Amino acid sequence: MAKKKTALKPLAIIFIYLAAAVLAVYLITWYANRPRFVRYKEFGIALPVNYEIHGIDVSHYQSNIDWEAVTTMQDKNVKIGFVFIKSTEGISNVDNKFRRNWINAGEAGIPRGAYHFFVPSKSGKAQAESFIENVSLKKGDLPPVLDIERTYGASLENIQQRAKDWLLAVEKHYKVKPIIYTNVAFYDNFLAGQFDEYPLWVAHYLVKDKPRIKRNWHFWQHNETGHVSGIDAFVDFNVFNGDSTDFKKLIIK
Repeated sequence: MAKKKTALKPLAIIFIYLAAAVLAVYLITWYANRPRFVRYKEFGIALPVNYEIHGIDVSHYQSNIDWEAVTTMQDKNVKIGFVFIKSTEGISNVDNKFRRNWINAGEAGIPRGAYHFFVPSKSGKAQAESFIENVSLKKGDLPPVLDIERTYGASLENIQQRAKDWLLAVEKHYKVKPIIYTNVAFYDNFLAGQFDEYPLWVAHYLVKDKPRIKRNWHFWQHNETGHVSGIDAFVDFNVFNGDSTDFKKLIIK
């Protein structure tokens, strides 16, 4: 004879629902407060999790750099996987550490990119000519970068037109679409809707897991006080938004 199924008592049902509710609250709370950054002692800062490729950007402010020490440094599973180097500013200014950094970073085998600090009150075409004159890119390098983060009193129309002049001239010369570097506020106020087709390197600090910008981005500058072996100064830290396959697609062929 088959046994009768015993129905759950009301108290047992209530207990099950309560246990499920407590578990749900716990999981939601854990997810909302899960670690988005993990501190790395050697780098002196916390790095955002879930990013495979980390890098830095430098200029004359970092003085003379031991690039061999940079490339061999490792903390846990993180090494420096790329560097952006300041090359030029305005129409005629060349960063006095650019040539040294460019050559030595290349010899050390680290993927490198050159950036131009843009002055919107001056001709975009003339600034592009200065960059082209001073920067020679080759296979394995990152695309050229337009660093645009200040207005210098220029109107919105002039900022956009002169930036376009630089981008078009540089793209025509190197046969690769340049990257735009800026911060979230500047992009939203001066560039949004006009430059969305360009790869973006965005600066945004003190956020949990990604920059708060309403478009796709490739690089995120998340901290400016990192430490790296071979560099006797604070260093900006960045992550690449993708894996090694995506990174290879971006570099110059």
